[in-house]
Amino acid sequence: MTVKCAINGFGRIGRLVFRYAFSDPLLEVVHVNDLSSCESAAYLLQYDSVHGTWDKQVEVLEDGSGFTVDGKLVTFSREGDFKKVDWKGKEVDMVMECTGKFLTCAALQPYFDECAVKRVVVSAPVKEAGALNVVLGCNHHLLKEEQTLVTNASCTTNCLAPVVRVVKESFGIRHGCITTIHDVTATQTLVDMPNTKKSDLRRARSGMLNLCPTSTGSATAIVEIYPELKGKLNGLAVRVPLLNASLTDCVFEVDRPVTKDEVNEALKKASEEGPLKGLLGYEVKPLVSTDYTNDTRSCIIDALSTQVIDGTMVKIYAWYDNECGYSKRMAELCHIVAAKYIAKVEPVYTYE
Repeated sequence: MTVKCAINGFGRIGRLVFRYAFSDPLLEVVHVNDLSSCESAAYLLQYDSVHGTWDKQVEVLEDGSGFTVDGKLVTFSREGDFKKVDWKGKEVDMVMECTGKFLTCAALQPYFDECAVKRVVVSAPVKEAGALNVVLGCNHHLLKEEQTLVTNASCTTNCLAPVVRVVKESFGIRHGCITTIHDVTATQTLVDMPNTKKSDLRRARSGMLNLCPTSTGSATAIVEIYPELKGKLNGLAVRVPLLNASLTDCVFEVDRPVTKDEVNEALKKASEEGPLKGLLGYEVKPLVSTDYTNDTRSCIIDALSTQVIDGTMVKIYAWYDNECGYSKRMAELCHIVAAKYIAKVEPVYTYE
């Protein structure tokens, strides 16, 4: 059995989620909705300046109604209002919502009420009681049959949460602060010009020339994963003129005195066994950002950079491909949701 899926929003994340989902025999992506042309969507699906040319053959239909991937048809529409897409007629069971625009339960509810969709997985956090924000390896055990709206949280939360889990369970966390050294995204401008996507004036400055301090919700969003840390974590971001591979600088005040070796040993052990195996990486080589492009793990500890100050202040660097790692997790989350609650089969991805 396959589960018919569709993607709404075919930007950086939507296209990478498509690539990973296409290789999943359970997930059949039958439709894409985006504001771009079908020709542009198909072209950018096959050719990617950061992640390379996809090894599938993507062809656009002459009438622009869809494209094929290795001969497999995917229909296409250009609707800003997703309610106008014929999801029901296409027998879509699950939508991968990747526009980044619909971030409230009310905005997403028409998928269920009007479009006959069974499940929606969102590529951004929805910070309301009606949605479950999931980080695989940390809180996916909270998934339930009745939870029809779930999110894959954010890319930085997916990087931070495994680190928080290990430190919290091994040493306890009194409080902490994170700084994410994050690559440019489409919310910034290429050259100095008014930014219509964000109110932050710094994002109106050239993303390719400046270090840009800005906000990140990843630290406070951790409370969606670990409610007991509410009010204990916060942070900022610095956008940097790179296209891929970001770094999260995590600083925690822990409950008891520890050593650098103790911290690294706990992180190394968590990367080798238990629910974070395959999601958390541990690296002792002196690598740099480009070495992590196309790394699909949620985060990779830079063990050489771990520090402990005055016994209880712990500093950890965690690398992540903020596009590939996040998109791979979202495709896996979609697989789990589709397997457990639509196809009624055991998922391939368990992370237990």
